[in-house]
Amino acid sequence: MDTTQNIIQRLKLEPHPEGGYFCRAYQSDAAAQIGPNSEERKLFSSIYYLLTRDSPVGHLHVNRSDILHYFHAGEAITYYLVSPDGELRVKTLGPDLDQGHQFQLLVPGGWWKASELRSGDYGLISEAVSPGFAAEDMRFVSKSEMIKRHPDLSETLGSYCRD
Repeated sequence: MDTTQNIIQRLKLEPHPEGGYFCRAYQSDAAAQIGPNSEERKLFSSIYYLLTRDSPVGHLHVNRSDILHYFHAGEAITYYLVSPDGELRVKTLGPDLDQGHQFQLLVPGGWWKASELRSGDYGLISEAVSPGFAAEDMRFVSKSEMIKRHPDLSETLGSYCRD
């Protein structure tokens, strides 16, 4: 069995809506009232996330919570981050500090994010989310919204939109 399939099987990963594969590794029992509507959220959650040669893109989306990404194994993953003001930052999460890679990367809540495995068979990371991930706190960014809000980024980010 190849390494990618072994990781998917051993970690019990499933297809992720944004692309790649994932499984929830942890969710705290503790919760708090968070946000303008005092919604209850778990304080912390974490997932394994895998991009592969067959599913190399995490499509452009935005989360309400801050997310820390941690590199584990495989090849580097390139991140395209867009601040609420429209500033584009390109970062690489990977194993080679001499090539400018980072072992961990913060994506603040409210920032758009897309990711891509540009080479190799896989890139395995973890994501730690606080407050904990809730599906209603995440949404995909459409190509039309991206063009409307940041037309200067459409050439760079257009292919990372799901629509």
